[in-house]
Amino acid sequence: MLRAASRTFALSIERLPGILGEAIAIAYLLLRIMPPERKVALIHLWGQVLSGEVRVETLTVQLSNVDDPSPDADVARHAAEVLAVMGRLPAEVQQTIISSVRDTTEGMARWQARGPVVLQEADMDDYMHEVAGRVGYLVTHLFAWHADGINVRKDLLMPLAREFGLALQTVNVIRGLRKDFERGWVYVPLNFFAAVNIAPQDLFDPQYQSQAMQVVEMIADKAERHLLAGKAYVQAIPAWHHRIRLACMWPLLFAVRTLAISRHDAAVLAGEAKVPRAEVMRIVRDSTLWGWSNTWFDYYFHQLGVVNGKGSPPGRIS
Repeated sequence: MLRAASRTFALSIERLPGILGEAIAIAYLLLRIMPPERKVALIHLWGQVLSGEVRVETLTVQLSNVDDPSPDADVARHAAEVLAVMGRLPAEVQQTIISSVRDTTEGMARWQARGPVVLQEADMDDYMHEVAGRVGYLVTHLFAWHADGINVRKDLLMPLAREFGLALQTVNVIRGLRKDFERGWVYVPLNFFAAVNIAPQDLFDPQYQSQAMQVVEMIADKAERHLLAGKAYVQAIPAWHHRIRLACMWPLLFAVRTLAISRHDAAVLAGEAKVPRAEVMRIVRDSTLWGWSNTWFDYYFHQLGVVNGKGSPPGRIS
């Protein structure tokens, strides 16, 4: 289910050691359990399941006849099995996961009830905090539980963890502009559109392409600021926790590269920007060899953000 839900995050999670890897895999799946169409009543019901107020079967019975082939829907239908696996984890880890997933669920219910209205950047950040910033807190708590070397740096890492989450989610907003619009959501603040004198519905109109790309650039600049904080997060993790660094490094570097190929390219308005598989594998290879070095990581991070003639990432440096 993890690989079906996200091959990218599965790659990172499966790199993590022992119980830590299992705990974050379970946490990720629980966070993906969002009932079809994210109906507020069902989201609240899922929150009650997490709180132990109702049995999980109360939710899964309602989902059993839903015709939705998506990975998220499949995870939701198997919520009982996921919770059963979580029950094998240490009690402290279970409590950390449940508390975080419940808070995220309540935040998603609040936003679903509010509707697709993002007035200012602060509104966008509030939404992204619920779906991604809290995830940054969760994984940092679990990293600190696993490793004393991370636990002693927890106060430094926690604010950066939220920024890390916002970084990945801001890039997701760029990648999903058209798909989100087609389902009735625009996560871009309305004041971004007002700054270039267009309306959200004009974003995909060819006659407003120039203004639309200015909006994309505003979001990209915002993403870049968050990504720099994400870089600081990775660099604050001790080099000897190389597997944890890699698990954080990969989604960050993929996001940096996705942002680079989205800038100044109107194709991002037509569909999702994707990093070619060959580049993904190159990033994985290079970072596995050299990602223990903060000097190398700083160089590589910035080079991936540069679009050259061929759009290729940098090679190895010594």
